[in-house]
Amino acid sequence: MVIKLENVGIAVRDIDATIAFFTDLGLTVLGRDTVSGEWADTAVGLDGNHARIAVLQTPDGQGQLELFEYIHPDAIETEPTRPHQIGMHRVAFSVDNLDDALAIAAKHGCFPLRGVGTYEDVYKLTYVRGPSGIIVMLAEQLRASDATATRT
Repeated sequence: MVIKLENVGIAVRDIDATIAFFTDLGLTVLGRDTVSGEWADTAVGLDGNHARIAVLQTPDGQGQLELFEYIHPDAIETEPTRPHQIGMHRVAFSVDNLDDALAIAAKHGCFPLRGVGTYEDVYKLTYVRGPSGIIVMLAEQLRASDATATRT
């Protein structure tokens, strides 16, 4: 069996604001649509499922996010997850300049949960609370790790 990660789906409060955040970080909108009907009810498991969706792709062409803004049923607000809670944890992106990425996030009112940490002088990284409470990890590689250096 061949398996490939297709995308990560995230329900959001405001699809336009969320698209603006991720496109400012460098993702590209591949498409937008409104979905509903029996096939959607069956696939998702919600009667009367009706949502605005958008698919975004990372600049390297490898990763995709699928965003949903529910029209029906009404979206259920939940408390934003914390890094140690069970369930969907975060979406992570490598960036070439963490300071630039944080400046973009700040324009959207999105800031690190605590600050910026450095992992073994290899990565500088942080978790940002993004739109709709999404935790977004941003990481800048400072140098190749020893494991990476021995493989190349």
